[in-house]
Amino acid sequence: MSPVQAATATVQSVPRFLSGLGTATAANTVTVTSRVDGQLMAIHFTEGQQVKAGDLLVEIDPRPYEVQLTQALGQLAKDQATLANAKRDLARYQQLAKTNLVSRQELDTQESLVRQTEGAIKADQGAVDSAKLQITYSKITAPIDGRVGLKLVDVGNYIASGSTTGIVVITQTHPIDVVFTLPESNIADLVKAQKAGPVSVEAWDRTNQQLLTTGELLSLDNQIDTATGTIKLKARFDNLDDALFPNQFVNARLKVATLQNAVVIPTAALQMGNEGNFVWLLSADNKVSKHRVTAGIQDSQQVVISAGVNAGDRVVTDGIDRLTEGMQVEVVAPHQTAATPNAEQPKHRAKPQGNS
Repeated sequence: MSPVQAATATVQSVPRFLSGLGTATAANTVTVTSRVDGQLMAIHFTEGQQVKAGDLLVEIDPRPYEVQLTQALGQLAKDQATLANAKRDLARYQQLAKTNLVSRQELDTQESLVRQTEGAIKADQGAVDSAKLQITYSKITAPIDGRVGLKLVDVGNYIASGSTTGIVVITQTHPIDVVFTLPESNIADLVKAQKAGPVSVEAWDRTNQQLLTTGELLSLDNQIDTATGTIKLKARFDNLDDALFPNQFVNARLKVATLQNAVVIPTAALQMGNEGNFVWLLSADNKVSKHRVTAGIQDSQQVVISAGVNAGDRVVTDGIDRLTEGMQVEVVAPHQTAATPNAEQPKHRAKPQGNS
């Protein structure tokens, strides 16, 4: 009798996943630029380090703005003294006007001088505040939490406030997003899953062999790409272990449903022939018979059979190439068939149907 391996069909709850190729993108990206002109005096970050919002990154030479502040403060003090004197003169004019010792025109002129000086003081205060602000801008801090990239300018160079090149780029990677696409036919399942609660998303490496991290679905785009018939999705990951990096290609997989009471067999038992998918069933006396089946969700380990196999049925998983209808076989342990010369992998496996 020909030796074969067999497995028993079981009933399980099987999660249904949708998969799509995506790219990791920083949650926020900022090109740090200067808001003042001046020479770059110091750099306070190390390329590649993580920074917090508010951390000092670089310093621009503040001395020109300190000079402007001194000038503005001097003008303010001068005009404040002028105002004080003008108010004293106005008070005297008002007393003299009661006895007609000064004309109404002279009184009006003095009142106008007071208001004019008050206006000058407001302008002076604006100049002081502006100079202080420029000095503040000479110390450039991180606008967001994130990782700094390579510096774009060196100490000693003149920085222009209008430059778009920037000093350094900060990317926020805690958290990080993954943007991926799915066929428009999956939209109904996605919307239903979102209404049921948070949708878990797994990020796998580009070979689909290693699970990198797990996050949640953040949003769906508001329109379908008519050229590709797909919709964009965005998932967010904490990424505290830096498993994902901006612009990294990943395979995103999200759970949209769970199939209850599903009949499951090993994927190795499912075969493809001219008549479609089939399996070899074992009878009580170890005789095999070919049965057409309808396959559903499957992965590299197991496949859901929606028709053709019942829970408790035994299916052949190895030694399939030697089988013929009605043949009696010997069910052996895996290590025994491995030693059999003809026990090789079947040449024609069922076409994978994916998990979507």
